[in-house]
Amino acid sequence: MSRYIMQEDLLQPFITVQEAMTIAAELKLGSGLSTATKAIVVDEIVQLLRLTKARHTATERLSGGEKKRLSVALELLNNPPLIFLDEPTTGLDDVSSSTCVSLLKRVARGGRTVICSLHTPSARLFAEFDHVYVLAEGRCAYQGTSAGVVPFLNELQLPCPKTYNPADFIIEVSSGEYGPHTERMVAAIENGRYHGWREYAVEDTFQEMEIEQLNAGGVENYNLKHGSTPCQQFSVLLKRMLLQTVRNRNYLWLRVCLHLFLGGIIGLLFNQMGYDASKTIFNFGFCYACVIAMLYIPMMPVLLAFPNEVQLVKREYFNRWYGLKPYYAALVISRTPATIFFSLIYLVITYPLTSQPMEIPRIMMFTAICILVALISESMGTVISSMLSVVNSVFLGPALSVPLMLLAVYGIGSGDNPLPIVWRLARACSFLRYGIEGLVAAIYGPPRDDLICPDHVDYCEYKNVAYFVHLMGMSGVSFWADFGVLMGMLLAMNLAGYYLLRQRLSPNYAFRAIKVIGNFIKTKMSSVH
Repeated sequence: MSRYIMQEDLLQPFITVQEAMTIAAELKLGSGLSTATKAIVVDEIVQLLRLTKARHTATERLSGGEKKRLSVALELLNNPPLIFLDEPTTGLDDVSSSTCVSLLKRVARGGRTVICSLHTPSARLFAEFDHVYVLAEGRCAYQGTSAGVVPFLNELQLPCPKTYNPADFIIEVSSGEYGPHTERMVAAIENGRYHGWREYAVEDTFQEMEIEQLNAGGVENYNLKHGSTPCQQFSVLLKRMLLQTVRNRNYLWLRVCLHLFLGGIIGLLFNQMGYDASKTIFNFGFCYACVIAMLYIPMMPVLLAFPNEVQLVKREYFNRWYGLKPYYAALVISRTPATIFFSLIYLVITYPLTSQPMEIPRIMMFTAICILVALISESMGTVISSMLSVVNSVFLGPALSVPLMLLAVYGIGSGDNPLPIVWRLARACSFLRYGIEGLVAAIYGPPRDDLICPDHVDYCEYKNVAYFVHLMGMSGVSFWADFGVLMGMLLAMNLAGYYLLRQRLSPNYAFRAIKVIGNFIKTKMSSVH
């Protein structure tokens, strides 16, 4: 029944105010109302919060006051009876702060309860509030009307100077700057149980209006569940994510240029080595380079962006915009087309430049493995960044990638000599190993003729493809087995990302215990230093 609006205005940057309101209406109101009715509701709230002029402005271009009003407007769509705001005036100038509080008061006049936490309100803002609750050392030092603060302090022989802001004065008194008066304040107000100051200087007309509107507000019919079905949530969220992706043109062009540049560099470094028997080992290096490229390029943007996305998801999820399953499904599917497209840009350049077999089955097999590795890397980034901050994610992602890369080529060149069971199990955990095996099977798998030994080279040791594959320790490799394992790892990685994100939002007891232990260790480590 309540809605919480954070101090930071977490909004989707590349959609307009109208689009943000429409999407929120689709999620919160669902199919219970017609499209025309939803449009009317959106228009009324936009006008109420004075966002009409900014209706077609992208949220990233809004001022601080407009962002705060939009955050409130998004939560008003399904008429919540109780709204919490964490420091709604932080970062706003005096005019914007006054406008914001005045609009919140209008919202409260409509039969809703609006609760704000403020640390240093001006005298003008302080006078706008109907009910003030002052906390000191975890106890109630005052509760009542804003106009009752000065008389309350006068009764305690703590007169407020005439030129002083009452809000600042009571905060300073309760903080102990004028002596140990906190106990007296708590005792006088009975730690919040005394309600005499709640009626101080309150107009009867306002009380009657508020009671009448609350009785007619329809709070008892408020829906505690999501307003839309999971299928509707998935559809709306997928549309929003794709819209965000398409409009982030600078990021798209950056990725295009990066794949073009990297594809050109790798293609030139391994130029025409695919059929050259004297450079077979270098062509294996090309396969390894492809796997490394498909590891880092898709993963790093997720490590940088998703931790901030989690904060937005936390607000929308707790305010019951949607369920986590539709969101995560839309997230995975919305990323896939872009990942496939950019991987194809890289492969279109590198594959022909390196003179790999121009056979359609081999091309499709090579492409499929590269795309799967890229998708798994992207999911791995989600797993890491769903639990960590940007700084920690960017550190842990590349750090975890190093052992995966080392295990992928562990035992290469030893033929079919058996490795210790420990290292075989460790290598089996690296999806990069299956990626390399899949690429080698795509290029050198049977039927494949012997490679061409150049005339200026006397002897080519790896001319025979079967011998080379045997030497690499991949004689028993099956493309479809590697393909199946990679598909399974992709599914497992996505399930792990969903589970960790769910635990981030609403952890169970076991996960809370692990988090408490981690915080304890972190505290002890920091105290040592």
